[in-house]
Amino acid sequence: MPSDPASPADDAARQYRSPRRAQQAEETRAEIINSATRLFTANGWSATGMRDVAREAGVATETVYAHFSSKTGLLRRAMDVAVVGDDAPVSLAERPEFAALAQGSRADRIAAAATLLTEVNQRTSGFAKVLREAAPTDAVIAEMLRAARERIRLDIAAGAAAVMGRKPTRLERDSLWALLSVEVYLLLVEVSGWSIKQYRRWVAEMLEREIPNS
Repeated sequence: MPSDPASPADDAARQYRSPRRAQQAEETRAEIINSATRLFTANGWSATGMRDVAREAGVATETVYAHFSSKTGLLRRAMDVAVVGDDAPVSLAERPEFAALAQGSRADRIAAAATLLTEVNQRTSGFAKVLREAAPTDAVIAEMLRAARERIRLDIAAGAAAVMGRKPTRLERDSLWALLSVEVYLLLVEVSGWSIKQYRRWVAEMLEREIPNS
């Protein structure tokens, strides 16, 4: 005997539950990424397992694996989120804070660049240490470190082009890449004890010197 067709009430209930389940799944995914970020940057690569992340996020280990099939994949996504500041599928180059690099006076553009660079280095410095720790003994992480550095070089080139109004030369690009690196950030902020305000001011002053006024 055929079953009764679904009633309008059943359809409405399903339509209500589906967006709510999707929202809950996104919230769970975000908490997993946040928990992984805290643990990776505090404890390092080898001391952080998927069970640890699940415990920190308050979910089952299976739930973590449902969102991320491997610890490497979770680390990669957490790093991507750290670069831009959230889990939205929008690259750094497509965001308003990057567009600001090409707007206003030279001083405005340099100030926007200094702010953006400072924020990115703040968010990613912990991951830089994680990658350096694991790269010597893990080929996959070593490749992630290489790719991360190359991505930064490309972002620096794009940012410099926005500020300068032209494509930077190779020397200009690589000089800025070195000076604005997260390694220099760590030396100045963590080793030398600079405040974030001091570092941001130094970046702005360095960009004023290094970027041609043309």
